[in-house]
Amino acid sequence: METLSLLADGFAIALTPTTLFLSVVGCILGTVIGALPGLGPSNGVAILIPLAFSLGLDATASLVLMTSVYYGAMYGGRISSILLNIPGDEPALMTTLDGYPMAKSGRAADALVLSGVASFYGAFFATIGFILLAPSLARIAFKFGPPEYFALYMLAFATLGGIASNNQAKAAIAACIGLAIATIGLDNSSGMPRFAFGNPHLWDGVDFLVAIVGLFAVTEVFVFIESHGRESALGVKLGRITIPFGDIARSKWTMLRS
Repeated sequence: METLSLLADGFAIALTPTTLFLSVVGCILGTVIGALPGLGPSNGVAILIPLAFSLGLDATASLVLMTSVYYGAMYGGRISSILLNIPGDEPALMTTLDGYPMAKSGRAADALVLSGVASFYGAFFATIGFILLAPSLARIAFKFGPPEYFALYMLAFATLGGIASNNQAKAAIAACIGLAIATIGLDNSSGMPRFAFGNPHLWDGVDFLVAIVGLFAVTEVFVFIESHGRESALGVKLGRITIPFGDIARSKWTMLRS
């Protein structure tokens, strides 16, 4: 009952005109920031913190603005993934696999709408689940130790083999390269630098976002150079934005699994 009481108080605050206005502004700003490859939701929130402070907003309004920026940036990262094949952040990486081919086939607008619907439902149900299950998840997280993490990593590699069933050799090579890059930085146990080659800038390791953005961006640069002067180098056409209700209905189970 205490949770429901707190939720009622939260809705009373969230449905005020000022809060709704800040939510809309935050979502728009977050979408613009997230569409820039490499920034992502976390950097977007960090950029907007001085703005919230300079506007003299109270704690509640600032949290609403920052949360809206975060969720807007989460969707904005899908825009560059679909239109440019360059993920804006880590979660947008998988969007490039289906979104960019749809854009190349002339369905960029449908891909953006489907991504927006999936982002909305994902954020909505994830927030509800987090509110209801946060105490239980916290207790489980404290029990995680080295054996559990090892089993989780093995599950990830097994899943990788299943996803890349058509070319498992390429998936294994890519996984080994990723593991090699992940070993760069300070060792968590000894505190000694690994594969830093005397460069202090590598002590923090290679950021995952930097790695994937660089990988996809360099690929697109080479594609652009190869197709320079041809129509394919001009990018994709957005087309008319409509709501593909049929595609949304067919994708409902995929969205639920995601």
